[in-house]
Amino acid sequence: MNIVGELMEVILYVQDMSAQVSFYRDRLGLRVRSPQSGADFSQEFWVEMETGACILALHAGGQRRFGEDAPKIVFRVVDIQAARKTLLERGVQLGEVRSAAPGVWVCDGADPEGNKFSIESHEQGHG
Repeated sequence: MNIVGELMEVILYVQDMSAQVSFYRDRLGLRVRSPQSGADFSQEFWVEMETGACILALHAGGQRRFGEDAPKIVFRVVDIQAARKTLLERGVQLGEVRSAAPGVWVCDGADPEGNKFSIESHEQGHG
């Protein structure tokens, strides 16, 4: 029996809530789950982004070094080359696509505050 279940959320501490919501919503294409009201997120302390698998919770403030020593968020994509092309067109800073393991392709990026993320695709039949 597992002690813990599925990953339900990732909390990312941010300094500029409006800029970070704009990045994850407008550039990466995530949907704002809550709050439902308004387009001004500058006064929000907690904003939830829907990823499909779990919630990405943007949390204002915090006592950590922004963009350093933070967990990396990894988003699954079907076609990594097409996803990279679209994100580059939206102004997202991304590295080159690389093979992380047989059948696993990864492309690293960072949000406006330097928080690391990757997009990743797996070839058909790879775990």
